Amino acid sequence: MNGAHFHLVVNHLPIVGLLIGILILITGLALKKVDIQLTALGVFIFSAVSSIVAFNTGEGAEEVVEKISGISETLIHRHEEFAESFFTVILILGGMSIITIFTLIRRNKYAKYFLYLSLALAISAGVLAKFVGTSGGEIRHSEIRSEAQMIPVEKEDH
Repeated sequence: MNGAHFHLVVNHLPIVGLLIGILILITGLALKKVDIQLTALGVFIFSAVSSIVAFNTGEGAEEVVEKISGISETLIHRHEEFAESFFTVILILGGMSIITIFTLIRRNKYAKYFLYLSLALAISAGVLAKFVGTSGGEIRHSEIRSEAQMIPVEKEDH
């Protein structure tokens, strides 16, 4: 298994986990069930931890993909920029989820506000996840990008 393959295997975990966590949290808020809310926060923490693995496999994937002809350095850079933003927000979400768990367990009067802040962070991370996923797919899947997005890399013949 090379770096690109490993990146493709793990990069879906934080995105899918995040989306599932959002749905669980909305359900928990609507039903006012603390157990469901705690489950959502646990899923957000899992997504944050799995994003560390996904983010750290990106360089290995880049090394493999850059050797393939017709791959745009511009698209790779664009994907990296989105990934850095997503990584930052999802790590903040993971930290906020830990804090929110403690506020819920201690029945803090501000727990509700922490839950809504966590939901807002999760939705923000979800928007960034869309851009990370799409920009990553565009690197190898020409059928989902416009040619205006791609600046071909000129390779010298040796």
